[in-house]
Amino acid sequence: MAEVRVSRLGLIINPVAGLGGAMGRKGSDETDIAQRATAEGRVSQAPHRAARALAAFRAQSDAPVLAGPVLPDGDAAQAFGPGALTQTAKDTLATVQAMQGQVDLILFAGGDGTARDICAANETGIPILGIPSGVKMQSGVFARSPERAGRLSAAFLADPRRRTEMVEILDLDEAARRDGRLSAQLYTVARTALDRQGARQNPKAGSTDPVGDLDAALAAYVAEMEPDTLYILGPGTTMKALKDRLGGGSLLGVDLAEGGRLTGIDLDDTALLARVRGRRVRVVLTVVGGQGFLLGRGNQQISSQVLRAAGLPPIDVICGAEKLAGLTPQELTIDTGDPTLDGTLAGYWPVITGAGRKQVVRVVA
Repeated sequence: MAEVRVSRLGLIINPVAGLGGAMGRKGSDETDIAQRATAEGRVSQAPHRAARALAAFRAQSDAPVLAGPVLPDGDAAQAFGPGALTQTAKDTLATVQAMQGQVDLILFAGGDGTARDICAANETGIPILGIPSGVKMQSGVFARSPERAGRLSAAFLADPRRRTEMVEILDLDEAARRDGRLSAQLYTVARTALDRQGARQNPKAGSTDPVGDLDAALAAYVAEMEPDTLYILGPGTTMKALKDRLGGGSLLGVDLAEGGRLTGIDLDDTALLARVRGRRVRVVLTVVGGQGFLLGRGNQQISSQVLRAAGLPPIDVICGAEKLAGLTPQELTIDTGDPTLDGTLAGYWPVITGAGRKQVVRVVA
């Protein structure tokens, strides 16, 4: 009688992933990003987010977990992979290769670049699922939160049919970014756990906001900006149109405005912290197309620490009705990395959809 192998979860953590977000780097692909982060006293959040996912996984599954190239914070996952456990892309590729035939699902903490690396080494097509730990996360392989990643992993391993679906692996087009355009590029497709509960995010969609339709709303917002208030302006094409009315600003960065003009362009979280303390603050955001994220995708500079230091300021959302209507499910999501804060912010928010028009939308963590 053939031996029935126990289901196993493979866990891969890229501790470099996401380091560039709060630093305002738009990604973590620079070869010296880890050294820069260390010099600034920054600590990777990927092991911590992996530990959150594993806690949710272990609440529903007792399947063994083989982890590499580094281990999650405070968890007894079995170290797995060839040689020393380090943190380079080469180590990630070697670990994926070693997991072939050994695990039934690869759960990884990283971003789009990590997803691309895993796909390149995943010769047998083991299903993969992402714990969102990067900066942009354009791909549809990522869960909407670490906890949802853990629960979906447990459900997948418990499913005798191990049902899967194919998703796109996207990444920011760096050439377009250098030209001042925001564009995602399709690199490959991957097999992932079937999700019928909205646990995974959708792939990033191109901008569906006809900014012309929002032009009157943007003009009205600028006209009503209070002179004694410091405005934190998030990234995106809609926000760039707002920034242009204030004199310019960045497409992918987080900027500051007060007194009717920009007073800070493309700032990191440290600069924001220094500016918000003791000030009256408002945050202005738009919605990530197709995904519905407000915080935690491409704007990690607006961190939980910044929001708390600013006294949990009002957050204004500007988004066209067409983009909202295209969201599945019909809700917005926040993922600051601080579950307590995310729970506090969740609720029903008004979204500015046009001049004199607002739509109330559910916001979830």
